[in-house]
This record gives sequence, C-alpha cells and structure tokens, in this order.
Amino acid sequence: MSTNEQWSFSESVAQMTERAFEALGLDAGVAGAIKACDAVLQVRFPVEIRGRIETFTGWRAVHSTHRLPSKGGIRFAPIVSQDEVEALAALMTYKCAIVDVPFGGSKGGLMIDPRDYERAEMQLITRRFTRELARKGFLSPATNVPAPDMGTGEREMAWMMDTYRTLHPEDINHIACVTGKPVAHGGIRGRIEATGRGIVFALREFFRHRDDIESAGLSGSLDGKTVIIQGLGNVGYHAGKIMEQEDGAKVIAIIERDGALVNEAGLTVESVREHIVRTGGVSGFDGAKHIEDGLSVLELACDILLPAALEGQITAANAAAIKAKLICEAANGPITFEADEILNQRKIVVLPDAYVNAGGVTVSYFEWVRNLAHIRFGRMERRHDERRGQHMAAALESMTGSNLPEIVRDELVRGADELDLVRSGLDDTMRLAYQQISEERHRNERISDFRTAAYAVAIKKIARSYLDIGVY
Repeated sequence: MSTNEQWSFSESVAQMTERAFEALGLDAGVAGAIKACDAVLQVRFPVEIRGRIETFTGWRAVHSTHRLPSKGGIRFAPIVSQDEVEALAALMTYKCAIVDVPFGGSKGGLMIDPRDYERAEMQLITRRFTRELARKGFLSPATNVPAPDMGTGEREMAWMMDTYRTLHPEDINHIACVTGKPVAHGGIRGRIEATGRGIVFALREFFRHRDDIESAGLSGSLDGKTVIIQGLGNVGYHAGKIMEQEDGAKVIAIIERDGALVNEAGLTVESVREHIVRTGGVSGFDGAKHIEDGLSVLELACDILLPAALEGQITAANAAAIKAKLICEAANGPITFEADEILNQRKIVVLPDAYVNAGGVTVSYFEWVRNLAHIRFGRMERRHDERRGQHMAAALESMTGSNLPEIVRDELVRGADELDLVRSGLDDTMRLAYQQISEERHRNERISDFRTAAYAVAIKKIARSYLDIGVY
C-alpha cells in the first residue's frame, strides 16, 4: 500500500461501510454492533524444521457470529498481519450477507512463505496451526469453517480436516470443518473455479442491465470487450479463461510479480498460465511486449480492469490515472478508500469485491451443506431426470415424425450432475445479488456507486437479524 494512504486496510473497509451507514440513516448503536470485530486469536507456535526450531505466528479473526458458522479463508503469506485478517473478516461478513449465504464472517492467516518449505514441512506446520485453532475454539463445522485463500489450496484443507478429525473422532460432521477440500475427500466439483466463474456471472448480469452498462460508457455484452488482468493466480486465471473462451472477451494485458505482458491483439490466458507455471513469471513469454513496471499497466486504456492480486493496488497515487471504463474487483480490497473516492468522483464504475468475488464462499456453502447431508448433489434425481428427458424426446419425435438432431437429443436427455447444479446455483446467486444491489443503487437517492449499494444491501440484512432476535 502507498505510504501516502491515510487508512490501513481495516480502516479503509470501515470507512467504506460508514458511507452505507450514512446513506441508510442507521441507528448508531446498531451500526457500531455491525462494525465491531467479535474476536481475534493470535497464536505463536514452534515447529522443528531441518534440525532447528522455527516459531510461526498466525491469526484467526471472527468479525460476526450473527449467523453460524463464521466463514472465511486461511492465507499463508509473509505479509499476513492482524489488520489484514480483521479487514478480510469484515469483508466476509458483508459478502455472505450480500449473496444470502447464512454465515458470519471470519478470516485467518499464517505469516509464512510456502515457497521456502518442502511439502512434508508444510504439512507439519499446517497441522500444528490447525491444532492451535481447534483447541482454542476457532475451528469447527458448527462455529468456524476455513477455506483456501492465497498460499493455500485443496492440499492444506485436506490436512486441516484430517487433523480436526483426529482431535474430534466423535464428530460425524468432521468433514465439514473446512471447505475447498479435494473432491475425493469431501470436496465439491466446481469449487476451484468458483470465484473466477462467479466473477464472470457477475459481469454477465451487469451487461443485462442497460442503465448500468451506459453509466460505464459501455454497450452490448462481454463479447469483444478489452480486459486487463492483474494476477493470474487461481481467481484471475479462471475468470480470464472463461471470459475469453465462453464470452469472447479479449485479454490485452496480464500483470504479474515480474512485470506485465501487453498485446493489443489479445493474449491466450491458458498459454500465459502455462508459461508462468513453467518459468515462475511472465518474463520471456513470446508474442507479447514485456513491461517491467507491471503496476503502470493498470493505467492502460481498457473496457474492464480486473485486479485479482493483492489489496491496495489502486491507491490515491494512481487512481486519477486509471483509464478503465469498468473495474471489477476480483481480489479483496484492491482499491483503497481514498482511491475509491477519487474513482467515484471520476464516474468510473466499480463492481465491489464484497459482491464480485463471492463465488468462492457461495460454492463453499454448497460444499458445507453437502458434507452435513452426507450425500452428493444429484445422486437421487439424476437418473429420474434422464428418463423423463428420454420420454420427452420420444414424444417430440412421435409428434413430428422425424428424429431430433443428436446434439439436441443428448442435451435433452442428460440429467444434471453435481457440477451442473453447482454452476446453476452459483449463477442464480450472483444474478439475484446483483439485482438487489442495482435496485438499491437506483432506489436510494443518497447512493450513486455500486460499493455503497452492496454494503447497504448487506447492512440491512444484518441489522434485520439484530433487530429481529435482539442483542444480548
């Protein structure tokens, strides 16, 4: 984050929510209860690594328990801090409310660079961190459920789940203590791509609303739109690939740690990703111009800017130079509060992180429900739906006297599998949430931007919970 910024990450989130409180005229006491972080756990623990003792520091913040369990990722990174974890926990509270996922907000982090350790060492460290969380009441299928985040994935979630199981062998729902697990160990199909695909669903819904499109100076659909992506990790990769392959968008620049690739004719996301996996960066990629100062590429003209890296990338220092017509916050907190104020003054449309990247927690919710039900989605109805489709196809062929095209018949008689149902549920969730945000933005004359509208939607739902059941 720029040293010229006035606010820390958590303060920046608080300032953004304050705008929504003011727009809603919410009672100060209720607003204070919503903003407050319920609890923060800090742990320090030793682990023997390569014959010497190393001490690690980690956190787990619980922002809200108005719904249980509290939900939020675990990130492994050298830059993790308590302020960051508290800010992300607050974002999770609002995020879950926006998309009607019945969770409170939580977040965790361990100060570590996973690249410095071998697989066996990472397993040892992860399991020890998990024990610290579980023993102090910050890990449970009923009260606090982590998921993958920066620096973690299916592997770490499997280790955490297995560690919890050994500590609580009597808990028949132990598999639900984390989400984002491998499919073979209770995970759900579609979870890895969920955040990226959710971003695309959000953009598709945006382009269905003519007034909103026009406010960004755009028209039509995603087809042909120029896109700049910052960060080709899991989220940026899946969002970019889906936009490119399924919607016809043109990715003209990709920003990574070692610079950026720019090609006005378009980059193939899959090819760039393969190069990054093979070499560790974008440098040396054929068919594009490499720019060492990657952050400067945020300022290139494009239709859609997709910051999918770290928080605090668009600040007061560069907000005035941003030329994108639409910014879609794929990462958490990529725009600081001061930068957001500047972008609003410049009438640049921003789809906020609290809505845009909610696909991950939405599909985590599906996985959690699946784990508690102890049955995969579609198991009971899929073959029934296939038989019904076969009867419909046969009826159509009988009525018309001709055979249906094979591709039509195959699609008609195919029953939905778990991935189909997950994507359908995610699409429905992102559509309905966008419609609520857009309606709030147009209905409330004190709200002009999508971020404030999204927070207003969330705050009204959370406040209703407090008012309905009381505060005690």
